[in-house]
Amino acid sequence: MSRLYIIFFLLIALLSPALSEGQAVNGPEVKLFNNDIYVSFTLNLEDQSLQEIKKGIEKELKFYVDLFRIWRVWPDEFVLGKMNVRTLKADPIKKEYVANIADGNTLLEKRFRSFESMIGGTLSVKDMKLTNTREIDPGQYFIRVTVESKIRKLPPVIGYLFIFLSENEFKVVRDSPVFTIEGAR
Repeated sequence: MSRLYIIFFLLIALLSPALSEGQAVNGPEVKLFNNDIYVSFTLNLEDQSLQEIKKGIEKELKFYVDLFRIWRVWPDEFVLGKMNVRTLKADPIKKEYVANIADGNTLLEKRFRSFESMIGGTLSVKDMKLTNTREIDPGQYFIRVTVESKIRKLPPVIGYLFIFLSENEFKVVRDSPVFTIEGAR
């Protein structure tokens, strides 16, 4: 009898379509140009998150771009990183679409004419300058892109009381292919 239940659930799991694609990072693509390291990537949000933004729920996305050096014996070494915070707001009644982009000491507010242009313009990072290759040691490196969104419904105290409860709505991590930096400083 229990085998019949197992077979039934396996068939349902295999034959049912996936509910959603989920969040995904396309890339990261690394470009070395004039001794500088540039990174490009795009975040794809699932339909549920896009619908929440369309309905007027504010979303704060944190983009972490980290450079790691690969060691054969030791764990990978964190070399440097950049963080970028993007807050997406839509007002469905006024048809206003606003994105705030915080990059270090700079805060930039962008206004868009449509929801699609806001999503396309804020979830893509094109040629972000990470560092100059003269500032790092020769070796093999990769770039890790991490994107996370915090749950806004929970008060901050809940995270301290219930440590097993996740504070992230989602967290996506993607690594670039390995690239080599040659030469001396």
